[in-house]
Amino acid sequence: MTDNIQSIDRGYGYVASAEQRNKVLRNTYWLLALSLVPTVLGAWLGVATGITRYLGGGLGMIVFLGGAFGFMYAIEKTKNSASGVPVLLGFTFFMGLMLSRMITMVLGFKNGPDLIMTAFGGTAGVFFVMASLSSVIKRDLSGMGKWLFVGAVAVMVGGIINVFVGSTAAMMAISVAVIGIFSAYMLYDLKRIVDGGETNYISATLALYLDIINVFQALLALLGIAGGERD
Repeated sequence: MTDNIQSIDRGYGYVASAEQRNKVLRNTYWLLALSLVPTVLGAWLGVATGITRYLGGGLGMIVFLGGAFGFMYAIEKTKNSASGVPVLLGFTFFMGLMLSRMITMVLGFKNGPDLIMTAFGGTAGVFFVMASLSSVIKRDLSGMGKWLFVGAVAVMVGGIINVFVGSTAAMMAISVAVIGIFSAYMLYDLKRIVDGGETNYISATLALYLDIINVFQALLALLGIAGGERD
């Protein structure tokens, strides 16, 4: 049998051919790289204008959750049409804008720019490792999905509670958990593409983008708490 016929089912249902898998992976990487541009623009706008300055506590959580789930619903509805990419890029701009509040806080430290670059480098390192592992691991990882989902829901609930509690120790514990869970999610999502379980590059990009932004944000929070230097 050739590589271009249907490969075996690895627990994902329909599995794409090798040619389709390579195309989805290539398009996903390109769109993922492109999605970082509006993220940076959104973060820059938020820092420069202070537009998210007052989105703290419950109000910030409502705006974030409402906007994020609204965008994700729209992406799911448009992923098979020409408008799917612009909607995804609009979402990444929104995420950059929401991230600007934390970036502004970190920039308040004397070593703020260094912390941001360290978080960026750490996130890139995690992605490189997971991308490498996804190409060499032969084991079926589809069973990880349900456990990772439970973990993601748990840290999200913990994060929402801590918005009102304001515990630094809890924030550090949640950040460590987020880094672990979404690093594993990164491997899981990349493996789905490699194995042909994900055939839509917009959905694939959204999944990987959420993994990356969560790891980056958690790393930045952890670095800010543990290594932020006051003037």
